[in-house]
Amino acid sequence: MVKLGWAATVVMVGLTAGSPALVAQAPASGAQAIPDSPRPQTIPNAVSIAPGKGIPASTSTPVDDNGGITPGAALPSSSSTPAPDLVNEAAPDIAPELGPGGRVTTLRANVNFIQVPFTVKDKKGQLVPALTWRDVRVFENGLRKHLSLFTSDPYPLSVAFVIDQTLPFQVMTSVNTALGALQGAFTPYDEMAIFTYNNGTNMRTDYTGAQSPRIGAILERSKSTGREAYLGSPGGPMSQTINVNAHNFDPNTAPNRNSPNATFQAPPKETHSLNDAIFAAAQSLAKRPDGRRRMIYVISDGKESGSKATFKGNIRFLQTNKIAVYATVVGDSATPYVGFLDRYHIPFTMKENILPQYAAQTGGEAVSEYRVRGIEESFAKIAEDVRVQYTVGYYSNEPATDAKFRTVEVQVLKPGLDVIAKKGYYPTPENVMRNGGGAPSSVAQPK
Repeated sequence: MVKLGWAATVVMVGLTAGSPALVAQAPASGAQAIPDSPRPQTIPNAVSIAPGKGIPASTSTPVDDNGGITPGAALPSSSSTPAPDLVNEAAPDIAPELGPGGRVTTLRANVNFIQVPFTVKDKKGQLVPALTWRDVRVFENGLRKHLSLFTSDPYPLSVAFVIDQTLPFQVMTSVNTALGALQGAFTPYDEMAIFTYNNGTNMRTDYTGAQSPRIGAILERSKSTGREAYLGSPGGPMSQTINVNAHNFDPNTAPNRNSPNATFQAPPKETHSLNDAIFAAAQSLAKRPDGRRRMIYVISDGKESGSKATFKGNIRFLQTNKIAVYATVVGDSATPYVGFLDRYHIPFTMKENILPQYAAQTGGEAVSEYRVRGIEESFAKIAEDVRVQYTVGYYSNEPATDAKFRTVEVQVLKPGLDVIAKKGYYPTPENVMRNGGGAPSSVAQPK
């Protein structure tokens, strides 16, 4: 008995000592895989998305509120369209007639299902939770729409993070210090790509896990010294060095040494290709899988000069592909009262701050911060605003092939609240669901 116990002890010690070796042999992955996020939405079958029962007469809400239909909390599939209750009351013994070739004749109709995410805040800027579909009204082109979807479930994020490297040195130093807090604002279910722009746009890394070590390394490499201040000479007697026999005693100290005949040096033209950077980020986001929130996050002073892409063209592309622009505005544009002056633009001069316009048109938000701590806190604030959004969905009666802009307005019946939502959208084939066909990619289940 003693010998057996000793042998068993040796075997157990051997297994325990060998365990670390087995762990050490596990291969290390080079890139972090993005895990599947909690699935807040489910795509039901055609039977389960039939309109709900009417509102009981005992409630305080009018019976005709939302047409007597309770919106679901799940995305509809392409095989489902809103139908009156008479369809469900058809006699079950009626067999469909077979068409040519022994096949059942199926009538197909295109319907446009539109989703609108929105954020609700009070006058103090605090998020407003616990709203229900009874508190919300949606209008398209001025006409109220019946809600087919209402949910407050969070979506995983696809983030294109854009860093402005044309900032002044002191502002760029603050941004570099604050970048260390960026990853903490996002979850492992989110994905991120990083862009920088100076004279041109550079995609530093493709989409990967927002909390992966790769993002941290790329953020460290994306730090820049910023734009140096121009110290030019206006000319005049005080701008010259000592002259001996009509020649500069020390040519290296002459501010105009590169052009002896010049009396004034024009400052170099600044290039702030913000529009080009947003367009490049939007192009990459448009290719990301649907079922995720697509957002461009810009940290910049909002100045624009020298881009090939235009503001109007970018807005159309963003509204077509359901992309929202969020921004942390830094530098002079974050100074109080400067934002008021930015509304007045002198023709043929550089635009000072266009980020609030991007945010207003796409349903995003621009936060102004000039301290390091404020910049760090803005990362978490904006990520929270996106994650706790409400989402409503409705069927549009407008044709999907006219490519005309449709205005969208979201109203909340409770007083004293501000609604942040996109101004409208351009129809695309992704919004079209074919009754009786396969499920389109635009209503894929979020992962």
